[in-house]
Amino acid sequence: MELSLDKTVVIYNPEIEGADVLAGKLSTSFADCKTFTLDDMPDDPSFVIVVGGDGTLLKCARKYCESDVPIFGFNMGRLGFLAQALPNEIEKVTHKIKSGDFRIEKRTMLNCPTTGAIALNDIVIRGAVYSRTSTLNLYINNIKLCSYLADGLIISTPTGSTAYALSAGGPIISPNLECFVIVPICPHTLNARPIVVPTSECIKVTTQEAPKDFQLTADGQDARIVKNEICVQKHSKYARLLLLNNDCNHFYDILREKLHWGIAPNK
Repeated sequence: MELSLDKTVVIYNPEIEGADVLAGKLSTSFADCKTFTLDDMPDDPSFVIVVGGDGTLLKCARKYCESDVPIFGFNMGRLGFLAQALPNEIEKVTHKIKSGDFRIEKRTMLNCPTTGAIALNDIVIRGAVYSRTSTLNLYINNIKLCSYLADGLIISTPTGSTAYALSAGGPIISPNLECFVIVPICPHTLNARPIVVPTSECIKVTTQEAPKDFQLTADGQDARIVKNEICVQKHSKYARLLLLNNDCNHFYDILREKLHWGIAPNK
């Protein structure tokens, strides 16, 4: 995919100390580049540089997936699984981007037709009473699979498999796979396990408990109340993440570096 830098913008999280300063420095590296906060994101950029953490990048991904805008992230948060560059790497990053030394990865996203919510990481479903367990009925293509007595369900993309789903006991999934993982949150049973399904499947969740309301959260940010049932499926659009070449930023590199995957204990 070709990258146009004509309408490059920098979007930063104003709640993170120093993000505005870094955004200002980045804007001078690209011609006619402007800076914006998360509260005033423009509608028609050609390329977006995000300054913040993974949460900042997730919010930008949800907005710009509809127009196929590539996104690159500078991490000023904690883990930095999606926003990978560090503040001291401005010169190296801008050189690689301008010289075309990068790749753009398409990442599968979730869509909830019931509410219009979309997510790059996950959609989390809980019962109406947040502080207690709920009976949640899971259907795949209108075929009932099971009923969970649990705190909720996580429906995750491969990108989100290293986020909340991983903490709840789900598997790590390579982001180039076309699938979703469904993970119960604290199920009250010993035989409830995560399940991986193709992205072609339609996922539906219902409950018999009163009130028949759900709390739905997309990427941990976009929260809504839903009545009766929730349907979740693959979004027609993809998030497009720009990754620099030869920079130890392959998915498996990140697993090793960020999560210390497979590192033997010290003797």
